Amino acid sequence: MKNNSNIKTYQIYKKDKWNMLSVEVNGKSLIVREISDQWGEECHTFLSRPEMMHWVERRFPPGDFVGKEDERESLLTAFRDI
Repeated sequence: MKNNSNIKTYQIYKKDKWNMLSVEVNGKSLIVREISDQWGEECHTFLSRPEMMHWVERRFPPGDFVGKEDERESLLTAFRDI
């Protein structure tokens, strides 16, 4: 039985039990889990941080945060800190 204690989980945001985003770091893999009350759970697996950040930039475009630029910047910072 494999010990999964080397997996680290980072919470990007959690609005409630149905709307949250987290990142699991397992060795070189980064697994983004996005849970939404509209779409259910989506998982995205990346093999590098630059690949993940490219997805983040596309997933959270500046146009979606007009008037809420600080919210977008805090999301990007949370991802960068991983």
